[in-house]
Amino acid sequence: MTADLLSAIDRVNQAHPWSHNDAYSALVMRHARRARREGGVSAIDVGCGTGNLLRRLALLFPRVVGIEAAPATAARAVSAVSSMPAATVVTGTFPADAERYDFVSMVAVLHHLPLSEGLDAARAAVAPGGRLVIVGLYREERTDTLLSTVSLVLNPIVGLVRHPRRAAGQPENMTAPTAPASDSYRQIKEALRAALPGVRVRRGLFWRYTAVWHADRQPTRRT
Repeated sequence: MTADLLSAIDRVNQAHPWSHNDAYSALVMRHARRARREGGVSAIDVGCGTGNLLRRLALLFPRVVGIEAAPATAARAVSAVSSMPAATVVTGTFPADAERYDFVSMVAVLHHLPLSEGLDAARAAVAPGGRLVIVGLYREERTDTLLSTVSLVLNPIVGLVRHPRRAAGQPENMTAPTAPASDSYRQIKEALRAALPGVRVRRGLFWRYTAVWHADRQPTRRT
């Protein structure tokens, strides 16, 4: 793409921003509803940000916990769920305790943690029969050019459709601290398969991948 075209795309993106994580909220909630139908009563949203997903989970599960490391962002999450008795927000790093949950979501948070340790903590947080859904970021490589180009073209179109009016600033759900991903998709996929036997991993648009793991999928270990 030419520099002028890239500049034009960036101007539209700045005027009509949207969170790429929102493109995957339907997938996260689909698995949350499955966990609830399977008898799940508890959920945790790791890196809950300003509480958008936490609110939706609190309408589904009798007890939900959001954990957020950034105090200012956690305060926004507390405000977002203040009228929802099912929801609790913990300000701190993951894991905050040794409790297990029937549904665990990690949206744009795994790359903030050491990959191996983060996956170990995620696996330990899932109760027997529970579900884990990860929406993550990866470091781009040359082999990612096609998806990156498609995402680059679609990004301003989605922004215009979602928010036709010019934004005065960043939406609140995009104010949480961010960090670039240091691991490639290939590295992450290998680590996921090693830590979570039976995990389903997919690379998606908008520089994201998804990983879904059901604890019942764990194969019986041979001794």
